[in-house]
Amino acid sequence: VQLQASGGGLVQAGGSLRLSCAASGRTFSNHAMAWFRQAPGKEREFVAASRWPGYSTYYADSVKGRFTISRDNAKNTVYLQMNSLKPEDTAVYYCAVGYRIIVTSVQDGSHYDYWGQGTLVTVSS
Repeated sequence: VQLQASGGGLVQAGGSLRLSCAASGRTFSNHAMAWFRQAPGKEREFVAASRWPGYSTYYADSVKGRFTISRDNAKNTVYLQMNSLKPEDTAVYYCAVGYRIIVTSVQDGSHYDYWGQGTLVTVSS
């Protein structure tokens, strides 16, 4: 199983980026798919998730209203649309996939089974 994240880059504050994470090796339509991030010198933190069943979405308070997670199960891909970016959004963004993630575990990275390599997002002020 491989998760390939892409779409990171340098953007000015207020700008937008769209991250993609393509999964290969098996289908993940019945899995939770999520994004986490890690800023320099800080611990990894939850950003957003799409949980099976129902594909309900969950967001960290810090990105709610600015970021949108979506998924295309036919392409085995999860996206993160990031709008109104702030310098504090600067981080390496990681995609993750997990099976049987319950609601109370959505934000806990230890429950996810597979991780992508990360893509760097830099937001300049």
